Amino acid sequence: MRLTRVTLAVAAGALAPALLLATPSFAAAPAPTAAAATAATADSPYDDLDPTGIRVALARILADPDSGRRVKAEINQLLDNDDTEEMRAWLETGYPLARAEDDRVAITTLLADPDSGKRVIAEVNQLLDNDDPAEIRAWLETGYRLAQAEDDAVAIARILADPGSSDALRAAASAALDDNTPEGLRYFLEVGQYEVDG
Repeated sequence: MRLTRVTLAVAAGALAPALLLATPSFAAAPAPTAAAATAATADSPYDDLDPTGIRVALARILADPDSGRRVKAEINQLLDNDDTEEMRAWLETGYPLARAEDDRVAITTLLADPDSGKRVIAEVNQLLDNDDPAEIRAWLETGYRLAQAEDDAVAIARILADPGSSDALRAAASAALDDNTPEGLRYFLEVGQYEVDG
C-alpha cells in the first residue's frame, strides 16, 4: 500500500502542473456539500464587501506564499472574468475546495521527496487516510514543522554516531541538538554541516 502511494506521489508531482494548466479549473471543482454551502451562505464575511473589497481579498490570497497552483489559477481566471458575484461565490465556496486540493498536492509531494523522514512520511500517510481538509491544513501550518524537526534530530544524531565524522562536525551537531529548534536543526543539515567540513 505504501509503495503504491509513493508511486502515486511521484506521478502526481510530475503530472500536477500539466493537469492544472491543461484543464479549466472551475469545471474540475467538485460541487460543495450541503453543509459547506449552508456554512458559506450563513453570515459570510464577504457579503458586505464592495467590489473593491472583494478584489482586495483575492489579491491578498494571490500574494500569500502558501497559496498553491489551483488557488492562483482560479483567482487569475476570476480577475480576468471580472464578475464580482462570481468572485464572491468563489471566496465563499470555491476557495476552500481549491485550497484543499493544493494542500493534498503539497503533502503528496512530501512522500516523493527523498529528504522526507520517517515521521513526516508516517504523518502524511495518516493524513491521506483520514482525508480531512481541515486536518491537512492544520498539519501544513504547524504539524509539518514539528515532524520535520524530529526527523532532522534523528539525522543529526546519526552524524554524531558516524565514526567518520570529524570532531568539529560532532561539536556543531551537538550544538544544533542542544539548540533544539526546528529552524536550527534544519539550518545545520542544509548549511551548517557543510560549513564545518567545508
